[in-house]
Amino acid sequence: MKQFKYTINGSIYSVTVHKIEDTVAEVEVNGTPYRVLMDRPAKKHVVTIKRPAQAPTTSAGAPVVLRPAGGGGKGVVKSPLPGIILSIDCKVGDEVKKGQKLLVLEAMKMENTIASEFAGKVTEIKVEKGESILEGAVLVVIN
Repeated sequence: MKQFKYTINGSIYSVTVHKIEDTVAEVEVNGTPYRVLMDRPAKKHVVTIKRPAQAPTTSAGAPVVLRPAGGGGKGVVKSPLPGIILSIDCKVGDEVKKGQKLLVLEAMKMENTIASEFAGKVTEIKVEKGESILEGAVLVVIN
């Protein structure tokens, strides 16, 4: 059950959404129940994220997320989970060390530091700040 307050043309409406099934929503507006027909079914979101029992952290306490073992080839850093790119902390041509922070990924309202698993030169950055990415997406290429 979700509750909302709306002000429309100076009038305040208290709206409670009781149930949504396919294209029908059962709501209550200022105490009066309604069945509302929507033009399309409500979206159902199912997200499964596999996390280690104890994730390593940086000295500042932020989680460090390394790409899963067995994914990609040498020089490819992939996303270990779906999320949004908050910052990119390297650029093409940069020399990076193993364990160096490459970018920050927000997943389920947590900021995760994506670190390099190997040393080398950044040859390609495949994502942009603010972009939504899926698990396994190539983020950075290092040679």
